[in-house]
Amino acid sequence: MTFALGPTRRLYAHLSTSNFVQCRTIKKEHTLKNGGWERVIPAFRSVCGEDGVSLGAAVREQHGRDESVHRCRPPDVVVWPRSVEEVSALAKICHHHHLPIIPFGTGTGLEGGVGALKGGVCFSLRNMDRVLDLHQEDFDVSVEPGVTRKGLNSYLRDTGLWFPVDPGADASLCGMAATSASGTNAVRYGTMRENVLNLEVVLADGSIIHTAGRGRRPRKTSAGYNLTNLFVGSEGTLGVITKTTLRLYGVPEAMVSAVCTFPSVQAAVDSTVQVLQTGVPIARIEFLDDVMIDACNSFNSLSYPVAPTLFLEFHGTEKSLEEQITQANGGSDFSWARDAETRGRLWKARHDAWYAALALRPGCKAYSTDVCVPLSRLPQIIVETKEDLMLNGLTGPIAGHVGDGNFHCIMVMDPNDQDEVIRVHEFTERLARRALALDGTCTGEHGVGLGKRALLREEMGPLAIEVMQGLKATLDPKNLMNPGKVL
Repeated sequence: MTFALGPTRRLYAHLSTSNFVQCRTIKKEHTLKNGGWERVIPAFRSVCGEDGVSLGAAVREQHGRDESVHRCRPPDVVVWPRSVEEVSALAKICHHHHLPIIPFGTGTGLEGGVGALKGGVCFSLRNMDRVLDLHQEDFDVSVEPGVTRKGLNSYLRDTGLWFPVDPGADASLCGMAATSASGTNAVRYGTMRENVLNLEVVLADGSIIHTAGRGRRPRKTSAGYNLTNLFVGSEGTLGVITKTTLRLYGVPEAMVSAVCTFPSVQAAVDSTVQVLQTGVPIARIEFLDDVMIDACNSFNSLSYPVAPTLFLEFHGTEKSLEEQITQANGGSDFSWARDAETRGRLWKARHDAWYAALALRPGCKAYSTDVCVPLSRLPQIIVETKEDLMLNGLTGPIAGHVGDGNFHCIMVMDPNDQDEVIRVHEFTERLARRALALDGTCTGEHGVGLGKRALLREEMGPLAIEVMQGLKATLDPKNLMNPGKVL
């Protein structure tokens, strides 16, 4: 899709009403004509019932946006399937009538991945909310797409098991697989890529596949192509994920958190690298710059020193924690939090960073960058990014999962100030290309969505993009699955 706008304005075209209208007028190339909807809507209702189909404007708008800055792009109709069989039947109808399919979980994405750029049908999957096939002795579980991260851990509360991948939001687990989400615990437990054992996927034509074989859940496999990880991170562009089988972990016997402040960004990030190089099996190590820690203090009524800060957490037995603490201290002045209440306050402050940043400028909007670089390049890129922010007079407090080289600038801006919007866009492109120049990626965990497609091409190179386009064309030759995203 090509907008009639200059490249520096393209990402934030949605922030102008006139540009929004422009987008809306070109998105309907798949919309049915000549009374086609009168035939399709009854077919949808025959599959998922009268209450399972909505044409209401408010419902469609609710399903046309996520938590990103991208403008609402409502679908033509929203359907609520209750089973994989219903998803398959609905997909077959859409395939026959050439209607785009946009999967929708909880709407917590940050890259505009649920917008119906070309109209079509939103598959809202919240009614498929069962936890299936828990195998405690094998440390795995299968869930439908309506099950969220917190919902699963609540279900597991009395089993001694938990699912640790924590992006902050209470996201759908299948949605997390679709975006290859991660979060604060990734430094120890990995991302969704490392924790998905199998997927059930409905393809564009309604076919149902199991990426590791029906019902299979081995801890490892070298059988054939890795179809599971093809769909992890595909953002709904290859199929609708209707079930995911996940690794589970034992709940740690003990947890201890710590806070440490530093005189400079360089010192804080250098300390991160040093802690990791000691081999300490740390569970979380989060960086907040001085602007972010000040915002968190104000938003959460805390009193941490306003300086570059690390939040850390260690998981293990009581004995192993003492050894980890001794190793990690390394002469630094760590403030330890051993009780659950104190740890809860600390991590609530970190998870509230988005809202704390927005509170710096009431009435403004926020956009989160998402670069990730090799650990050895982390001090350089954060220091350069801070300098870039100050030089251009931008509000962009930094918080990040620095244990795996991933950090976010939460860019707070006035959407009505076009000069600031352009400066923010130019900054985010400089930051992404800075990460690429340091052998990193433009997105560590949020996905490509709408705004990073050009950057993806720069990152992967034209031949790799051609391979991706070939895979897309094979699985979805009519380009019906979440069109306009990723590629």
